[in-house]
Amino acid sequence: MYMAEFKLRYGDMKWYVRRVVEASSLEEARELARRYAEAMNRGEVLWDLSYVIEATRPLMLGAEELEKLGA
Repeated sequence: MYMAEFKLRYGDMKWYVRRVVEASSLEEARELARRYAEAMNRGEVLWDLSYVIEATRPLMLGAEELEKLGA
């Protein structure tokens, strides 16, 4: 499982969105994320792919994550 982060821009506003990417390799995940960003750019919001990483528990906050942070 992989996670892609995109930077979205609309005028002066900017924010970040993450998506889980199902792929068999990092290269495939990057290609899928790139194609996704291109497809999403058909509207007024500009999508830029920031990065793709391998993630075992993307977007999850739980006791395990807090323990890693020492919280």
